[in-house]
Amino acid sequence: MTTTVQFQTQVKNLIDSLKGICSNYGLGNSGDEYIIITQTFLYKFLNDKFAYEVKQLNPELAKADNWQKAIEQLSEEEYEMLTLQLSADTAVLKPHHFISHLFGIQNKSDFALTFDDTLMDIAIQNNDIFSVVTTSGSKEPLFERISEKIDEGDRNAFAKAVINQLVDFSFEHIFNEKYDFYATIFEYLIKDYNNDSGGTYAEYYTPHAVAKIMASILVTEDNIQDVTCYDPSAGSGTLLMNLAHAIGEDKCTIYSQDVSKKSSKLLRLNLILNNLVHSLQNVVRGNTILAPYHKDENGQLQKFDYIVSNPPFKLDFSEYRDDLDSKENNERFFAGIPNIPKKKKESMAIYSLFLQHIMFSLTKTGKAAIVVPTGFITAQSGIDKKIRQQMVKSKMLAGVVSMPSNIFATTGTSVSIIFLDRNNTDEVVLIDASNLGTKIKEGKNQKTVLSSDEEQFIINTFNAKKPEDDFSVVVKYNEIKEKNYSLSAGQYFDIKIEYLDITQEEFEKTFEEFESNINALLKESESLGKQIQLNLKGLNYE
Repeated sequence: MTTTVQFQTQVKNLIDSLKGICSNYGLGNSGDEYIIITQTFLYKFLNDKFAYEVKQLNPELAKADNWQKAIEQLSEEEYEMLTLQLSADTAVLKPHHFISHLFGIQNKSDFALTFDDTLMDIAIQNNDIFSVVTTSGSKEPLFERISEKIDEGDRNAFAKAVINQLVDFSFEHIFNEKYDFYATIFEYLIKDYNNDSGGTYAEYYTPHAVAKIMASILVTEDNIQDVTCYDPSAGSGTLLMNLAHAIGEDKCTIYSQDVSKKSSKLLRLNLILNNLVHSLQNVVRGNTILAPYHKDENGQLQKFDYIVSNPPFKLDFSEYRDDLDSKENNERFFAGIPNIPKKKKESMAIYSLFLQHIMFSLTKTGKAAIVVPTGFITAQSGIDKKIRQQMVKSKMLAGVVSMPSNIFATTGTSVSIIFLDRNNTDEVVLIDASNLGTKIKEGKNQKTVLSSDEEQFIINTFNAKKPEDDFSVVVKYNEIKEKNYSLSAGQYFDIKIEYLDITQEEFEKTFEEFESNINALLKESESLGKQIQLNLKGLNYE
């Protein structure tokens, strides 16, 4: 019997084989490779999920030597009745959609066209559930014509290679696996396509440690029911998946928005793998800052119970900056909108807008966790300070965790996590975790990795509101005001003076050493002063 670990390895081998096919046809590491890999993987997953479900519903199909032929023998009415009983997270397929059917006709002269037509037909048949909405109201289908990304003369051979790779593999016996299994598979699937090297908006890959810490601090209650979870810069959904898993996938509804088409496709795949198809209708592609999509029945911006976000820190939004400066945005962007600089427009601090948007989007009992550049927590003027002041004034600030440097492998920016809680009392937890972690090489870059024990130490310390020497403090809102709204834990640590008992002889010897050193420095200073004066006298105007 194949173990879960063995099957995980088999899935990774399948992914590697699909990447090998792309490489053989000139698409290795190209912009189109991730589309082909993720869509063929998703096609296989949905094909096997359908097979698994219909066999559960009709045991006779499970007993059949060839279930595909057996299901083809059903009448049109019987087939429809069977598909009506499928769970909401299963795509409805027809017999000509099956991988086995394509395998049987792979020698047709126009096989690549048939392959693409099959994917598009599945997308159309399931558009209401599996499409991604844009802010303009259009729907982006589940699949696209992937063979067209290959040179025309190679398309049939490419499509045959893909089908032959998929036909002998099956996901059927692992559909009862839970989040951790699919999280590992998803991370492996997208590791080359959605990393932390940057990109527009949220195409940063949030490290697992950061995602785990955020979810574990936000979700401390048992029996949470029917809550909303939101990420305004969702990327591929790492933060949302961790949050949903901590709450329970069947106990929450996911909402998201992201400007990136690539990220929205990856998020859709993540939701499908993690039993969150019921939330696909809430995945939106569009500009959250300029045109937030999710609204309530009164047309006002929707409020959410939980918000997580790793927004872009800097981005040129000069093109629409003035459009944001409107009366309807006064409350949302209460602390202000960054001005357009004369130079380095790409360094405009867009994270401050995401922070304000998140604060505005919380319910009266909502919680949030947001990744920010560590400079935010100590800035002594401007929008950043106004945001911190409002967090304290409204008593929503629950705490801050300052992470080790290089927690993101390819950016030197130090990050902190801001935790908000509308139900917070007067206590705020500030943690300096900058000295934790082990530095490792990842490619050409250095990365800091936290151990499981270190992750748990951060989580336990925060949730217990426990002061630890040189690591954490618990402060009151008025103490933060007195420190000019600084959220750096180090500024609140007690200064410790260690006293050492020494003899009079040791004291006199130490004092003589200090006096000797000071005299030497004073003489050196005097000599340098004279030399500077001589040099100044030698200067002439020419």
